[in-house]
Amino acid sequence: MALADGTRRPGHGLRRDLDLLEALASPEAQRAGELGVVRLAQLTGREKSQVSRALKALAEEGVVERDPDTLGYRLGRRLFSLVARTAEDRLVRAAEPVMRDLSAELEETVHLCVLHEEEVLTLLSVSGHSFRVHGWEGRGVPAHCTSAGRVLLLDASPDDLYVRFPEPPAHALPELWAKIQRARRDGYARVREEFEAGLVGVSAPIRDFRGRVAAALNVSAPAGRLGERLDAAGRVTAEAAARVSAQLGWDEHPKPPSTARLT
Repeated sequence: MALADGTRRPGHGLRRDLDLLEALASPEAQRAGELGVVRLAQLTGREKSQVSRALKALAEEGVVERDPDTLGYRLGRRLFSLVARTAEDRLVRAAEPVMRDLSAELEETVHLCVLHEEEVLTLLSVSGHSFRVHGWEGRGVPAHCTSAGRVLLLDASPDDLYVRFPEPPAHALPELWAKIQRARRDGYARVREEFEAGLVGVSAPIRDFRGRVAAALNVSAPAGRLGERLDAAGRVTAEAAARVSAQLGWDEHPKPPSTARLT
């Protein structure tokens, strides 16, 4: 938008670039894997030629990538690299106060977990009594038999499971896939004495700004203490995970992009 003296408003070009990046991070773009210039022009309310020039400049810097075959655009590796450098630290800082509240509400220890190859790795544990429990931090446990593992695998396809878990019997992976689908439907996963006798647990996914599962909030406790309220704990944990996701930039119900034309 031009000012009265003909100059452009400071930061206006950056705002337009951010509009393009937001469109490329939208659920529509994530489902399709990419968006073309015409669709991006529609979503941002800009001329196709303007969008094409802006995308070319962003691609030269590695912020977006263009598929040479389809000519569609997606977010680039450089952008993800920049995000990844701060994601883990930001994740812990965003999650810890929510974990404290959840731990106090359930009177149980809460764990922040991420997926590492075939295992679930605990980044942080918080107790309603001491606020930090270090016994689990840095410890890895099998993903396939834990509630945290199942929600951390929500973005996986059946083929991904076969690649990630080559050792289990073939019949075990369809069963795991069914449990992942149940977790997707419910919004949280539950286990009853699958990982360890006498131990039950629930986990819910934390999503990043793209909507992808970045971590899990997990609550595990003896069956005699948590078993009767496992589903209630799962729902509360899902609500807590959603609060962390919102701090990471995930909007479960995004507003439709403006189609207003700039002059």
